[in-house]
Amino acid sequence: MNEAQLQAAYTSATGQPAGRVERLPGGAGNRIYWRVHGMTGPNAIVMELPPDPVKSEEASKDHAPQELPFVNVHRYLDRIGVRVPRLLLDAARDGFLVIEDLTDRTLERALQEGVDRKKLYTHAIDQLARLRAHAERSPDPSCLAWTRAFDYDLYHWEFEHFIEYGLLARGATPTGAELQTLREHFARICRELAGAPRGFTHRDYQSRNIMVLADGEQVVIDFQDALQAPRQYDLVALLRDSYVELDRPLIDGLLARYLQRFEAEGGPRLDSGEFVAFFDLLTVQRKLKDAGRFVFINRVKKNPSFLPHIPSSLRYVRDALKRRAELKEVQQILRKHVPELR
Repeated sequence: MNEAQLQAAYTSATGQPAGRVERLPGGAGNRIYWRVHGMTGPNAIVMELPPDPVKSEEASKDHAPQELPFVNVHRYLDRIGVRVPRLLLDAARDGFLVIEDLTDRTLERALQEGVDRKKLYTHAIDQLARLRAHAERSPDPSCLAWTRAFDYDLYHWEFEHFIEYGLLARGATPTGAELQTLREHFARICRELAGAPRGFTHRDYQSRNIMVLADGEQVVIDFQDALQAPRQYDLVALLRDSYVELDRPLIDGLLARYLQRFEAEGGPRLDSGEFVAFFDLLTVQRKLKDAGRFVFINRVKKNPSFLPHIPSSLRYVRDALKRRAELKEVQQILRKHVPELR
């Protein structure tokens, strides 16, 4: 979109005259974001959509939906009381949306500013517990998140993605026997993860996808790939965040907080020991996937900005493997070929 088109989009959405336009830094996705400054009113964000806007940018098995996933999932989250950006204009047919400008203050940035870490994460945990409990009580088949799920095949694909990019593409040379052993363990992990109860899952609930407003309110973004997954999935994304490392005592305290708030919001009482053990198992899968994905984004999408976050992702894997005795063989093989796991 050119400047005139962006300004016209702003005016159509707000009824106010538009001022200057600036392109915002992008993440790993294919959407382009523009900030349009209002001359007399508040700023707004124009989300410029890719040529195939209904296709998920994450691996999935779902067929292309008829409605833009952002709009579809936004409607559901808004209905159950989750704070999401206000949708000012849905012009998806014309290739764009206009949404509320939440500024650039992510949870990650708020931490860098010195805002209390425990306070920020407690708020994020409470919101996640409320979201999950309410979603389990209010399923909605019309929401795309109920039409796709993490199953055995998807977990397996992500493990293979790690082998391809997190191991082989980085120059590792595991033997055929070692790869077979890894795949056997990974298959068992996939079966265990796929057999867990599923529910609404953001899929990437982490410090760069939570905006923190001036009054402390937190707003959830980047939810368009939501799907069905275990309760621990979003917790791994948040507490095993590749961009912000948390120490284990804080993680354990926040997991306990989640279980307390989830039950208070109407969710079932869950066994703490089993819940945390599964959290560690899911950490192995998710963070190996992240490490491989960051290499893929560099090699295939020519975006090296995620490479510095590979070590933190793998440190989480190292910690989780130590807590899962049955994965000692995985730990031994990966330590030979992945420097960060030594």
